[in-house]
Amino acid sequence: MNEFYIDPVLYTGRPADCTDRLAKEVRTYDLLDKLAIPYSRMDHTATATMEDCHDIDTRLDIAICKNLFLCNAQKTDFYLLMMPGEKKFKTAVLSKQIGSARLSFAGPEFMEEFLDITPGSVSVLGLMNDKNHRVRLLIDADVIDHHEYIGCHPCINTSSLRIRTTDLLEKFLPYVEHPYTVVYL
Repeated sequence: MNEFYIDPVLYTGRPADCTDRLAKEVRTYDLLDKLAIPYSRMDHTATATMEDCHDIDTRLDIAICKNLFLCNAQKTDFYLLMMPGEKKFKTAVLSKQIGSARLSFAGPEFMEEFLDITPGSVSVLGLMNDKNHRVRLLIDADVIDHHEYIGCHPCINTSSLRIRTTDLLEKFLPYVEHPYTVVYL
């Protein structure tokens, strides 16, 4: 088993050389730059555990944020839920608020089809790839009210970004035409 490694350097903005980066990651940096959204970046080996994520978030000076990709039982409605990492996910509480019974985790084939991401890389930034608006964004109120910054992957889990929450809400989401629903978990 490979050991988890974090580059100790905290970078500002995109990598100087994107030659070995995936196209979807480079597109993410391109969009953030186009929207004039500043961000800090840490590079690391692929995250595998919540402990790995905790180490990254500590170095980025942000609180852990869970990103869950969910769907209804019929697999016709899809949701991306952002919530504080320390909160427990209670399906019944969320289902009642959004009017969708029997929520479960959506399969990786839907992540790839709608968001161009794979398991372990779930990120709000994947909404830039959801051109048909199949995914509804749900954000726990505590993320908006108590987190000045959010941490997210640039559509791949070998880098992590720190972005101001207001930039996400006021610049990124309007540009990608994805409104959000505030939920209380």
